[in-house]
Amino acid sequence: MATNNQGYGRPADSRRAQQDQQWHRHGDQGWWGDTTARHPRAAPTRGTGDAFHPVWDRPPRRRRVLDVLLVLVAALVVAAVLLFLSLSLGPSAFVLCGILALVPLGICLLGLRWIDRWDPEPRGALLFAFLWGAGASVAVTLLLGTYVVELLGDALTTTSPDVIGPVLQAPLVEEFAKGLGVLILVYTRRSHFDGPVDGIVYAGTVAAGFAFTENILYFGSAVMDSGNAGALVGVFVLRGLFSPFAHVMFTALLGFVLGYALTRGGGNARILGAFALGLLPAIAGHMLWNGGTILLFDNFFLFYFVVQVPLFVAAVIAVVLLRRAEQRLTEARLGDYAQAGWFTAEEVSMLATRPGRARALAWARTVGAREDMQAFIRTGSRIAHTRQRMLGGRRDGDYAAEERALLAEASQRRARIFDRASAVR
Repeated sequence: MATNNQGYGRPADSRRAQQDQQWHRHGDQGWWGDTTARHPRAAPTRGTGDAFHPVWDRPPRRRRVLDVLLVLVAALVVAAVLLFLSLSLGPSAFVLCGILALVPLGICLLGLRWIDRWDPEPRGALLFAFLWGAGASVAVTLLLGTYVVELLGDALTTTSPDVIGPVLQAPLVEEFAKGLGVLILVYTRRSHFDGPVDGIVYAGTVAAGFAFTENILYFGSAVMDSGNAGALVGVFVLRGLFSPFAHVMFTALLGFVLGYALTRGGGNARILGAFALGLLPAIAGHMLWNGGTILLFDNFFLFYFVVQVPLFVAAVIAVVLLRRAEQRLTEARLGDYAQAGWFTAEEVSMLATRPGRARALAWARTVGAREDMQAFIRTGSRIAHTRQRMLGGRRDGDYAAEERALLAEASQRRARIFDRASAVR
C-alpha cells in the first residue's frame, strides 16, 4: 500500500467495491476488449521491508550505440537532401520555401503532441522518426521513383503518365519509404511501442518530416515554374493550410496496424505481415487523395469538402477513441497493482484521469515537487503498459525486471513528494 499521507490514504471498503465495479464495466469497451478489465493474474505483492535505492540520484542511462548511430546517420541524410534542394532551388528560394514549410510542420507537430500527451514517447525516438521522414524517406523516394514510373509505364501502356506518376507511383514509393522508418522504430524502440496510439505518433512524425521536405520542393517548383509569388501563395494555401495532415493521415494507418499487431505479441512474421498489411490502407488513402481531382472530381473544393474533410474528421474521432481506450487501459492495469498494495484507489484515479493529473500537478507545484510528480505520473503510465505487455504474452524484453524497477521508482518518487510536502509545512 502507498504511504498514507497528503490525501493518499487507503479507501473505505465501499469505495473499493465501487471502483472494482467500474474497472469491470470497462471490460467490454475499447480497442483492447476485455484486456481493459482488471486481470485475474495478480500483480506482484508489495513487501513491507522492500529496500530501494534513490532513482533520481542515478546517472542518466547511456543511450544505446545503435540509437545514436541511427540518429546521426539520419541527420546526415537530411543535411544531404537539404543541400541538394538548396543547390536545385537556389539559396534565396530555398530559405523562403523552408520558412513557409515550417508552418504546416508546426501544425502537424502540435497535433501529434496532442495525441502523444497521455504517455509521451522518448524524444530520441521521435527525433529519429522526424529525421528519417525529412531525409531518408525523401532520398529513397527520389532514388526509386524514376524506376517505378518506368516499370508501371511498361506494365500499363494505356494509362496516362499523369495518372501513373501522382496516383500510382507516388503513393507506392512514398508510403514504402516512410514505412521503413516506422519499421526500424519497431525493432529499435520496441519496448516503447505499446499499441496503436504509439504507432500513430511514430508514423505521423515520420510523415510530418517527409511532408516538410516535400513542401520545400513543391513551393520551390511553384516559384521556378511561374516566376511569380501568386503561384507560390496558391500552393502554400492548398498544401500548407488546407491539407497539412495529408501525409500524417496516410502513414498513421500503417502505424496503427503495426501498433495493434504488437499488442498481440508475436515475432518477425507477425511484424512483417503487419507492415505489409498496414501499407495497403496507407497506399490506398494516398492514391485517393492524389487521384481525387484527376479521376473523380473536376473541382478541387468539391473534392476537398466531400472527401478530404470527412476523412480528416473520421481520423480525429478515431484518435479520440484510441486515447480514451488508452486511459481505460492505464486505469485497469494500475488497478491490478492497487489490489497488490502498490497504489491506493485515489492514486489510480489520479494517474489514470486527466483531471486527476491536473490536480496532482497543481498541488505538487505548491510544495515544490512538480518535477517529481511529473515523473511519478510518467512512471505510472509505464507500469501500466509494461503489465499489459506481460499479460499480452510479449517476449521481446525482460518485462518482469522492468516491472520491478518501475514499481521501485514509483515508490521512491511518492516518498520524495511527501518529503518535500512535509518540508514546507
